[in-house]
This record gives sequence, structure tokens and C-alpha cells, in this order.
Amino acid sequence: MPPSDRRYPDPAIRVLDPRFNALRIASASVECLYQGARWSEGPVWFGDGRYVLWSDIPNNRILRWDEESGQVGVFRKPSNNANGNTRDRQGRLVTCEHLTRRVTRTEYDGSVTVLADRFEGKPLNSPNDVVVKSDGSIWFSDPVFGIDGYYEGEKQEPQLRPCVYRVDGQSGEITKMIDGFVGPNGLAFSPDESVLYVVESRSTPRKIFAFDVLNGGRSLGEPRLLIDAGPGTPDGFRVDIHGNLWCGWGMGDVELDGVRVFTPQGEAIGHIDLPERCANVCFGGRHRNRLFMAASHGLYSLYVNTQGC
Repeated sequence: MPPSDRRYPDPAIRVLDPRFNALRIASASVECLYQGARWSEGPVWFGDGRYVLWSDIPNNRILRWDEESGQVGVFRKPSNNANGNTRDRQGRLVTCEHLTRRVTRTEYDGSVTVLADRFEGKPLNSPNDVVVKSDGSIWFSDPVFGIDGYYEGEKQEPQLRPCVYRVDGQSGEITKMIDGFVGPNGLAFSPDESVLYVVESRSTPRKIFAFDVLNGGRSLGEPRLLIDAGPGTPDGFRVDIHGNLWCGWGMGDVELDGVRVFTPQGEAIGHIDLPERCANVCFGGRHRNRLFMAASHGLYSLYVNTQGC
């Protein structure tokens, strides 16, 4: 698929508030990098190799797009129905796996280490999205999406409530951080890591909550509602250096498909139209100013006038 338009500025990049103009590049268009996935999720940038990895959950594989060649290949198959991906502070791949109901780390030699698969002796549900804090702790959401049926994993009865957990970077101790959410999903820290944002993706409407990070990152304050998504469907998201939230969006009305951009105060300022629903995003490229968007069947990108954290 070619860029959404052959003229600049790209009409797919919609300004909802004048503040979004500072984040746009007038001569940058939405680019489709790949088509052929069944459900794209969890993009992560590897600057040292100049490539993006992302999950194709129902096809049970992790794909790799190379910046230099533009080629796409299979990085891992089977992937255990991998969903969310990120990198730890040593650059290693951290992955949420639906089928095995665990969070893993891929070591430099390619071996896989299990970081979390149980809590208080009971199996996790289906780890979904994951972020790593600067202290090395791993935070992940654990809804039941992967055990609801046989499309993104295998149907199982949950033994734990959907929660958000923290894995200590030194001891490996697993702590429950958020309980009581209906479908905890995407999560990200503010640039200074003083706030954790979490999507509640099975409430009606969907919502994004903010939590103050307390006690050196070992506890959280009370949730406060940041964004009421209305008809929108936030899923995964990332934060730029200014604290803006770039959220996978869509499903429902076609004009909602793509990425919705919010200020740190939760005000919608921009939208990037895509021809399909976007599940998750990451920043990459040499200067971390290229937004990569995992959307349903494809992978898209857009250069922006900001940088990812």
C-alpha cells in the first residue's frame, strides 16, 4: 500500500488541536511497511540492529522488519502466541506469551528465561503488555484475553483476577500492583516515571487511568481517570519526551481507526488515520522520531517531530 496521499501535508494526519502542529512534519507521510499478518501487536525497536519486531498473535509468530532492506521475515515461530514486547535495560527482548501464560526474556545467546508464570502458586492468565522501568523492574498487565478462546491461545479457566504486576529487577519477586480493573491492557510510564498510565479495555467506555508512582517505584497511588475514550478503543500506547500519549485506536467507526494523540492532561490533540485498527505502537529510528504502528494486518510508520522516551 502506498502512502495515504501523494501530496504533503498528508491528510491522514489530522490536527484536532493547534498544539499538535508542533509534533507534525509537513513532508512526512504514513507509510505501510507490511501487510499479511492476522493480528499485529507489540512492536519494539532494536536500534543496534535497525529493525522492528512485532507479534502476529493468531499466526503464532514474531515478525521482523529491517530498516535497511525493508524486508520482513520471521524472527520466531512458534512464539507461544506472543503479544506485548519491550526491551530491558540491557537491551534484551522481554515478551508476553499468551499460550504459555508467562513473561519471558530472550538472552543474548537466544535462550529464553521465564520471568513470571505464576502468582501465589496459581498460573497467570495471559500476560498482555509490558514495560521496563529504569530500575530494571518489569511491569505487565494480565487480562484473560489469551485464555478466552482458541484464537490467541487456548481456552482455560482463569485462576487469578486480571491484574497488573511488577517483577523486581534484582530479586525477581512478583508483586500485585493493580487489582480490580476490567481488562487491564496497555501501560506506559511518564518520561520521569512519576506516573504509570494503564488502559482499562473491557469497561464501557474504555478508559485510561493515571497512577502516581510512590515509594521508589514499589507502590502506586489511587487511580485517577485521565481519558474517557467514548467510542474509541485504546489498546497499547507509548509516551514521547514531552509526555504526550500516542495510543493505538479504532474498531467501530472507520474514522476512529489509527492512532489518537493526547497531552499529559488527557486532551486529544491529533489523530493519525490508518485503514485498519491500530493495536500498539513504538518509537524507533536513529533518533527515535519514527512512530511504528502495529495495526490489524499490517505495520505502518510515520516520522514525527518528537522522540519516544
